[in-house]
Amino acid sequence: MNLIKKMLRDQSGQGMVEYGLIVALIAVALIAAFTLLGTEIRELFSRIVATLRGV
Repeated sequence: MNLIKKMLRDQSGQGMVEYGLIVALIAVALIAAFTLLGTEIRELFSRIVATLRGV
């Protein structure tokens, strides 16, 4: 019984779960931003390459 109580009070893994959730949220936000801005970013890099090539 003491082992179960000790396991319920143990919060050592709680911080890692929180960090995992933060990383997942950042990943979702980046995927959404790249999806929404994908064509604009592609066009921007195309213009940069064209400028560097002198076209």
